[in-house]
Amino acid sequence: MNHVLFFLLFFFFHLVLPCLSTLSLHHNDTHALTLFRRQTDSHGRLLSNWTGGDACVAAWRGVACSQNGRVTSLSLPSLNLRGPIDALSPLSHLRLLDLHENRLNGTVSPSLLSNCTNLKLLYLAGNDFSGHIPPEISSPKFLLRVDLSDNNLAGDLPGEVSHLSSLLTLRLQNNALTGRVPDLSAAMPNLTELNLTNNEFSGHVPSSMLSKFGEETFSGNEALCSASAGTLPACSTADNLPSHPPVQTVPSNPSRFPETSIIARPGTKPPRKGLSPGAIVAIVVANLVALLVVTSFVVAHCCARGNGSHPNSLVGPSEKRKSGSSYGSEKKVYASGDSDGTSGTERSKLVFFDRRGEFELEDLLRASAEMLGKGSLGTVYRAVLDDGSTVAVKRLKDANPCARHEFEQYMDVIGKLKHPNIVKLRAYYYAKEEKLLVYDYLSNGSLHALLHGNRGPGRIPLDWTTRVSLALGAARGLARIHAEYSTAKVPHGNVKSSNVLLDKNGVACISDFGLSLLLNPVHAIARLGGYRAPEQAEQKRLSQQADVYSFGVLLLEILTGRAPNSSSQYPSPEKQEASVDLPNWVRSVVKEEWTAEVFDQELLRYKNIEEELVSMLQVGLACVVPLPEKRPTMAEVVKMVEDIRVEQSPLGEDYDESRNSLSPSVPTTEDGLA
Repeated sequence: MNHVLFFLLFFFFHLVLPCLSTLSLHHNDTHALTLFRRQTDSHGRLLSNWTGGDACVAAWRGVACSQNGRVTSLSLPSLNLRGPIDALSPLSHLRLLDLHENRLNGTVSPSLLSNCTNLKLLYLAGNDFSGHIPPEISSPKFLLRVDLSDNNLAGDLPGEVSHLSSLLTLRLQNNALTGRVPDLSAAMPNLTELNLTNNEFSGHVPSSMLSKFGEETFSGNEALCSASAGTLPACSTADNLPSHPPVQTVPSNPSRFPETSIIARPGTKPPRKGLSPGAIVAIVVANLVALLVVTSFVVAHCCARGNGSHPNSLVGPSEKRKSGSSYGSEKKVYASGDSDGTSGTERSKLVFFDRRGEFELEDLLRASAEMLGKGSLGTVYRAVLDDGSTVAVKRLKDANPCARHEFEQYMDVIGKLKHPNIVKLRAYYYAKEEKLLVYDYLSNGSLHALLHGNRGPGRIPLDWTTRVSLALGAARGLARIHAEYSTAKVPHGNVKSSNVLLDKNGVACISDFGLSLLLNPVHAIARLGGYRAPEQAEQKRLSQQADVYSFGVLLLEILTGRAPNSSSQYPSPEKQEASVDLPNWVRSVVKEEWTAEVFDQELLRYKNIEEELVSMLQVGLACVVPLPEKRPTMAEVVKMVEDIRVEQSPLGEDYDESRNSLSPSVPTTEDGLA
């Protein structure tokens, strides 16, 4: 009997109990994911296939599991998820957590970091996390890559970061982190990529960090300095001193006081309690003279400002108003008797969407600038501020009827949207007679200029790889706009190649989003220069489906190299000079099986890309079908373009490199996740 009881106990503890424990942990993983979904996808639309009792068996979207049924990977980027991430803490076997480009908030969960000790890849960039980076960041000992950029994190960089000796990548740019930059070079020998730009760090940057990562790693932190000459300012002696001066101690012997004490030593004369009358008179006279000099300079400066604007102000001489200063001068803007419910003091301020890189309206008014171009809604300037930073300023010309509260609502809609493929609105300014929008300045021009600029001898062709990369970036930006405002169906309203801009890395970004909201829909259809869908001729309204049509025309423009102007003449197989728009011309050529005639001659010099060209052509034609309900969504368009695998642009054997050269391929729009 004892032997039987012993066998049953052995069987229970060594076989049954571990299985029950595994099932319990497995159930805990599914429960944690379910709770995360409830908190971040309240309507259940984004994670619609997260149903069933087991996340691993049901193959939930973005979830990968080990053989024993534990969740090891959660990848849900760019889904517009909103809420905290604490619910994921029980996923103790998690190795990859990729939630970048959502709208997750709260803190970077300390419990998640302390429990998920197997984490190797942590991507939380482009969310709304706030608070400090917790010390528990060092709990996952084998972390390889950490990306917390583009959030609202504040406070010091915790010293525990230096315990991550295996770390390869640390991206913390575009936050509000403060304090000193720690020396990580010795403690983290494997760290090869570090980005601390656009924070609020201060003090001396260790020379070892500068030599390993370069000054660009620390740019955008105005209070940082270095010991060597470079782009960072040189440190003064005070920059290397402790934050607080050393306290001078007083010995217990009352006869021994510091030299600075106001108590005299025994046997010494007491200090004089006041200045002599002659000294007082001299000080008063000197102060009066100094005050007179300062007043003279102030008066002279004000008079000079009243006579004209900065010689290189944002508005050129031909556009200055009667008052003579940039933007019609502050006096002209604020002194108007018309009230819009705001005091002059409030109206004199730029409204920023984050705390990084703020500056005053006065800085903008006196900035040296050049006009980049005039559009349907206003004039765009490139403005260089006194600190050397560059912004793009759009001066609206036809939004004046818009009331202040409506304008602010529209700006909030535009300004809260953050995505790598959407031009960021940094700030705006409202007055009844003047409205300004301040954007990040993108230095590499537009897709329109790359496609159509300098056609003819000497032109550098735009290669196929680059065209696909730019099309994909624009598609992702437009898809994010549609997803963000799926309920309200807010469109872009002005999709065209000149509104696809390239940043310093060659990443495509959609610009001018939301400006159509400032106009009456009928006026917007008539005046905005986007590629209009056929239904807009009768319905006179903007829509996300019309955006898809416009993007389809953009794809055809990329493939054909032809500007989609309805008045252009396109050679037709039926009538040599038929006047049709670009989509109808492409349809007619394809119908007559002249497909090769569709593509830009610059693309035909590449070999082995015919299948890719035809695939992209099919995507473009799917977008420009006449019936709006038959068009794909932008999310589906992104997937179709992503499925066109393009590794390079191989040249044909007969390509003459002595006559032409190719532009280098532009990097993809998102950093690869290791």
